[in-house]
Amino acid sequence: MSLSSKISKGTVLILLAQMFAIAAIAQVKYSAKDNLKILVSGTSTLHDWTMATAKGDCSATFTVNGAGQLTDLTAMHLSIPVESLKSEKTAMDKNAYKALKASKFSAITYTLSSATVTADGKVKCQGSLSVAGTAVPTELLATAKVNADKSISISGSKKISMKAYKVDPPTFMMGTIKTGNDITVNFDLVLRK
Repeated sequence: MSLSSKISKGTVLILLAQMFAIAAIAQVKYSAKDNLKILVSGTSTLHDWTMATAKGDCSATFTVNGAGQLTDLTAMHLSIPVESLKSEKTAMDKNAYKALKASKFSAITYTLSSATVTADGKVKCQGSLSVAGTAVPTELLATAKVNADKSISISGSKKISMKAYKVDPPTFMMGTIKTGNDITVNFDLVLRK
């Protein structure tokens, strides 16, 4: 066997190994539409309150290794229609939509700028959260899990200040009932290919 044939066989083997390595690590696009669980909760001078929605769109691009584990999150965008958030009180909903300037800014959005994913499924996201027309750099922490059907479940929680987004906490009954400034957003998403 000549030296050139040994070199070309070696080159072919290296190229094949690289192709298998690339095939074993793939970026995959996932999405969820109107199948979200978003719960916003807060306090007021009268009682605690919650608003919930299942509406919204989320798209994300994950890197998945050959073993089916998540190794990276390279893109994500989440959009929730403000007026899909509902409480048990119609009057509260109207005041919340007014405070969130829903007639002008119809969606709450989050756009990823970077993320890290650990081997145990912890995801740390840096991005921009836009509420009532004000975008603020926001870190989100979540847990991601690949399910048996290859969908990805993501869950987490984030406490935010309404004033950071220039939102005046809503009041009720001519200002006698006031909501607190801090709210907590809990999210559970199931993303599919």
